[in-house]
Parts: sequence; structure tokens; C-alpha cells
Amino acid sequence: MIENVTIFKDEIDAAQNLAKILPAEHLKELNTLIICSSIDSVLLVDEVAKMIELDYELLFTQPIHAPNNPKCNIAIVSENEEIIVNDELVKAFDISYDFVYSQAKRQYEETILKKIYKFRNGDLLSNLQGRNILIIDEGTQTGMTAMICIKTLIKAGAKTISYATPIIAMDVAMHLSDLTDDIYAVDRISHFIDVNSYYDNKMALGDDEIIAILKNSQRYKKLQKGDNTDAI
Repeated sequence: MIENVTIFKDEIDAAQNLAKILPAEHLKELNTLIICSSIDSVLLVDEVAKMIELDYELLFTQPIHAPNNPKCNIAIVSENEEIIVNDELVKAFDISYDFVYSQAKRQYEETILKKIYKFRNGDLLSNLQGRNILIIDEGTQTGMTAMICIKTLIKAGAKTISYATPIIAMDVAMHLSDLTDDIYAVDRISHFIDVNSYYDNKMALGDDEIIAILKNSQRYKKLQKGDNTDAI
């Protein structure tokens, strides 16, 4: 049976559809902070943030690839050096955990720190102790990024954590429901292909275009204090 799923025109269309199913007034009453889970999701998150009138911040993560296979993610590390490991893949490929943790440290130092300076002026995340958080991603296939964000936010003391995305794999949604307070999705897909397959015209924005969105946004505060993007 072929699933009847939504195909979005672009990220703006996806943002509009997602905003419609979010309880905006309730989220505002809770003074909810949106967490954008990836650079690729900035355009969508900025649009949603404007529509539901909430501020957002970026949380940086970086995948760790299997040796000699850049398409296979065996783990993911966040900006506070939390790690999620796919133990099944690590064991199946006979990869040592020493390799995983050494790669996590390298990705943190060589990639994540640069992103923090480039997209957040070198600032830390805001104090999230006791905050109500809504993570937003452009699409969720495996859930690894979602899980590392959730783990990081729990460690940071978030009071509640909800998750929102236009499209999510059904099995991932079921798993994340045990880890979050609420999940909002336009479509939960049983036979998920990949995120790009559910967008007609997904925009491939470069770093300069992302920075322009962040600088011009009234909902992203971390680049409003000055330009530190040449610090890397």
C-alpha cells in the first residue's frame, strides 16, 4: 500500500503546515524557547518562530562516521560533548569505542567549536535550567539528532522538552514519545525514504545565507550583539 503523505513545496511551506498544528498560545504561556537542531533547519525554524512568536537558539551537533564510510553515522556528539552511539552498528562493523570517542573529541574541537563562533558569536547556549523547550527539525529519519538534543537539554536542566517536525518516521516518533513531553508532526511515515524526498524544492543555503537569516531575524538573538563571523 502506498502511503498518502504530504510533499512540501519548500521549507516555507513546511513551516506553515507545522505552525498550524502547534499550540502557539500554550507555548507562549510557558515562555517556551525553540531549539533549532541543525543548520539545515534554520530557514524552517525561523519561519515557524516568526509565526508563533517565540525566540529560538541553535544547538550544535556533529555526526561521527564509520571508518571509510562517510554515509554511515555510527554516533553523534553535541556541543556539551554528550554522545549518542549506535551500538548495533559499532558492533556490526567491529569498531572500537576508543575510535568513536576519539572522533567525537575531534569533531567537537574541529567542527562544533567553529560553528559556535560562526553562528553564535562564540556564546554558550542560554541558561536552560527550568526552561520549557520545543526542539524543531526539518525532518526526522533515524532520530539520532533528536536524541542527542534531548540528552543535551536534559543535562542542561530543561523543565519540559517537546519535539516538532514536518515529517518523522513512525517508529522514531514512537521511540521519541517516551523521551519527550509532546511530539508534533504533520506526517508520521511508516516507510520513510529520506528527508529530501518530502520536499519538492528544498533550498540548499550556504553559510553566508544562513548567517543573513540569523542576523535579520527578530527571533534569533545570538548574532545581534555584533559580527564575530571572521573569528574562525
